[in-house]
Amino acid sequence: MDLEQLRALAAVVDQETFEAAADALRITPSAVSQRIKALERSVGSVLVRRLKPVVPTPAGERLLRSARQLLLLADEALLALRSDQAHDAAGPGSGGGLAERLRVPIVANADSIATWLPPAIREVALGGRIAVELLRDDEHATADLLRSGDAVGAVTADPRPVQGCSVRPLGTMVYRAKASAAFVQRWFPGGATAEALAMAPVMQYDRKDSHQLALLARVAPEATPPQHFIPDSVQYVEAVQAGLGWGMVPDQQDPDGLLVELDPAWSEDLGLYWQSWTLDSPGLDEVSAAVVRAARVLR
Repeated sequence: MDLEQLRALAAVVDQETFEAAADALRITPSAVSQRIKALERSVGSVLVRRLKPVVPTPAGERLLRSARQLLLLADEALLALRSDQAHDAAGPGSGGGLAERLRVPIVANADSIATWLPPAIREVALGGRIAVELLRDDEHATADLLRSGDAVGAVTADPRPVQGCSVRPLGTMVYRAKASAAFVQRWFPGGATAEALAMAPVMQYDRKDSHQLALLARVAPEATPPQHFIPDSVQYVEAVQAGLGWGMVPDQQDPDGLLVELDPAWSEDLGLYWQSWTLDSPGLDEVSAAVVRAARVLR
């Protein structure tokens, strides 16, 4: 299969329209359409549904992951060749350098992005070879982006390896049920009882967030308290600090212990793992090594 046809497939799925894909590839929408049609003829299947946004068919999804792997390796080889050519042209003593950086998409949960992961991104970015595209999803869903090919590495709560991926343990994030002192005084004057939990507002990250509801199901199964949704990890903790509700807060986001722990027995340990494609890619290896080093701060 032609690499430019595979690149067109990835572009229309990423950009969601043929016009946006054409802009990204710096060709005409007609050329994008021709490459997709040629690829569909070569594999004997329709690969994308011509909707707005464009979505891959099941056959397109299967091909897309392999396409992204091939494109990563091809781009890495091309950039290495360009670097060698630039160095040779500049002569001895010149830094040479790359005209572009290798794009490496990875995915992590919001709390990791807000706490321990940024040093890894900075380390890779300062190396000058790689441009990290950081995607965000729930820790129980990040592995799905490995399966689809949207990411080449993932911080995930799932220790089971995705097909074609390797797994390394990163450590544990500890979540504790916490609230501001004023919130505790108002809503839990007699302690965080089942009756009080049924009335006290609870903070939720988004509809995928299971930390708080899992705790309520365990300690107050009949409780249906009001819920506030704030889909930003930093603002979520700020809302808890401001007294909007109680929530499960990772230790890394309350390092000085300014919040009040409702019950020490209500802590939750979240084991995290790094899964990445099993490819002979120095760029992906560099990102993986930086992530593993940054995760040393975890328990």
